[in-house]
Amino acid sequence: MAVTGYLSEFSLAEIFNFLEQGNKTGLLTLCTLADTQTEKRENHYIWFNQGRIVAAANRLDQHGLAYMIGQRGWLGEHTALRVAQTCAASIPIGLSLKTQGLLTVEQLKLLFYTQVMRQVCSLFALKDSWFQFDGKAPLPFAEMTGLNAPATEVTLAALRVLKDWSALTSKLPEPSSAIMSVITGKPQQKLDQTEWCLWEFANGTLALQAIAQQLQLPLVKVQQVAFRLVTAGLVEEVPLVVATPAALKSEPLPVETPATEATTVSHSFLHHLVGFLKNKT
Repeated sequence: MAVTGYLSEFSLAEIFNFLEQGNKTGLLTLCTLADTQTEKRENHYIWFNQGRIVAAANRLDQHGLAYMIGQRGWLGEHTALRVAQTCAASIPIGLSLKTQGLLTVEQLKLLFYTQVMRQVCSLFALKDSWFQFDGKAPLPFAEMTGLNAPATEVTLAALRVLKDWSALTSKLPEPSSAIMSVITGKPQQKLDQTEWCLWEFANGTLALQAIAQQLQLPLVKVQQVAFRLVTAGLVEEVPLVVATPAALKSEPLPVETPATEATTVSHSFLHHLVGFLKNKT
């Protein structure tokens, strides 16, 4: 059963986190929504294997990687396609080309960076798109370099360089909220300096606006970094409950009862108790 929706409901960062946490395998399709009839709608395809991104393309003919190789002059596009056709059905074309000495490890890394990191990172700026995840879609071995990356690692890389956050403004944590760690120990991901600074406050006791003041950073910057940590599965947003002056006044402080008043109450109680016992006899 395919999962569908819109990026206005679930951000790409949230989708990536879901797919990684669930160790999902399949194809995520993004279809941009044209605002006018003159705008061209585009499709983007991202393949996952057990929660890790293994390939990305804007076409489904499985010629994208071969075209990239041909563009760089490392190997003719048609030659790369012929090699792909002779490869075993379950071996990524990148590994086959490396085994035959036609591509180096460094060339494969550059291909993966261009194909996945650069191409996928640009999609985080999409203001809205229709998406579908098909867990039954086969892996595109002719589009795969043989390298992969955790979905949340790609998310962190994308959000660090994202310039236009307008599509994610409504997803940012509230200034009055705090963040709380959801992992044991320190993060395994490679965090940048600002992310580490914010991580030190992930104990749920200080609001983001107060953290921004302590770190001397713009509030929106702290909110964006907090969002990165949330979508990376490292922290969660938690509300802070702060007692207001009105709430404090609504509960009067206990007043000590004078000793004389206490004695009077005590004698009265005894008087009624004695009368009650006499009536019983």
